[in-house]
Amino acid sequence: MPLRHIPERTCVACRTPRPKRKMVRVVRAPDGGVSVDETGKKSGRGAYLCRRTECWQVGLRRRALDRALKTELSAADREALTAFGAAQPTGEPVAVREERGTP
Repeated sequence: MPLRHIPERTCVACRTPRPKRKMVRVVRAPDGGVSVDETGKKSGRGAYLCRRTECWQVGLRRRALDRALKTELSAADREALTAFGAAQPTGEPVAVREERGTP
């Protein structure tokens, strides 16, 4: 029996590909609102983050979510996402690429 294909997505913070079901989708709805999509089925532009506090902090601090969703996160959206990310477990150290211009 052939192996079943497992879809992968890349975390916008640590750039690590993981199985889609082990990631959290953040979606920008057509009306412009940003929210966490636990089901992965909401309509709108999506971005994925690992289920680790560090990735949520990096994604918000470096504005990786803003770029991936092609929008400017409002203060309320940023606060809600920060709270959701703080509830995620801490994991292995994040291997994040250094920003350009820093040695």
